[in-house]
Amino acid sequence: MGGMSVRTQSSEQPADAVHRAGFACFVGRPNAGKSTLTNALVGQKVAITSNRPQTTRHTVRGIVHRPDAQLVLVDTPGLHKPRTLLGERLNDVVRTTWAEVDVIGFCLPADQKIGPGDRFIAKELAGIKKTPKIAVVTKTDLVDSKALAEQLIAVDQLGKELGITWQEIVPVSATAGQQVGLLADLLIPLMPEGPALYPEGDLTDEPEQVMVAELIREAALEGVRDELPHSIAVVVEEMLPREDRPADKPLLDIHANLYIERSSQKGIVIGPKGKRLKDVGIKSRKQIEALLGTPVFLDLHVKVAKDWQRDPKQLRRLGF
Repeated sequence: MGGMSVRTQSSEQPADAVHRAGFACFVGRPNAGKSTLTNALVGQKVAITSNRPQTTRHTVRGIVHRPDAQLVLVDTPGLHKPRTLLGERLNDVVRTTWAEVDVIGFCLPADQKIGPGDRFIAKELAGIKKTPKIAVVTKTDLVDSKALAEQLIAVDQLGKELGITWQEIVPVSATAGQQVGLLADLLIPLMPEGPALYPEGDLTDEPEQVMVAELIREAALEGVRDELPHSIAVVVEEMLPREDRPADKPLLDIHANLYIERSSQKGIVIGPKGKRLKDVGIKSRKQIEALLGTPVFLDLHVKVAKDWQRDPKQLRRLGF
């Protein structure tokens, strides 16, 4: 394969290994399998943590705890061609995050040819010189070995063409659980030496609300991204345990508002006879329940916040 290393088994750790801890983020176009991969790496127990000064100001998606290492997976908003103030601000956030994390995992699905969306992100990655990058070819369970080999070579070529040195190129299937452990084994040596950044299982409320809002927003954008690329903001108004429930049957009430820019977009989000909004509720509720480990009652309302993407005051209120 001409000097290209694709990893398929892990190396043994020496007994006196140092402890490492640091941050990784996965990037890739929508549907590249980033969140499935995150969940597979973390397992369903997501530790969500308070913003400590020495750590990051980015949303923590999950933490991989190992005896000799802690890998904190942080979220970056999707990178896209900016058309608005919000678009530029998001892109700045993305670039800053990429420069601050210890490693970037670039996810490319095995079942789709490398396209303009992937190239756009790869070009941006090429500009971030210092941060090590691993190419992760996802969804390998969907292709045969010949197609996979071709994709691995294409990813290698993409790196050469843009001057990106991939530390590794790793094929994984998060759904089949293949090579997920290996990916963690390869990310960890790229972390700096140091103690754990977060105690195990340290939970606070505030970032949970951020993550819940993000899950709802993802579900709401699914299938209508082209019509409403960024014009949905979600604010979780409250998360409260339902009163007078027995301890073994808790229920968490979550009230959230989906803000859109114009009333003409309402129909797109709600769908005919409210069907889309209902699907959004069902889908995000499942994910929220998996995240928080408790049954959830989700109450969603769609509201219009006029041209919020262009209004700095609204942007602040909606958490940007």
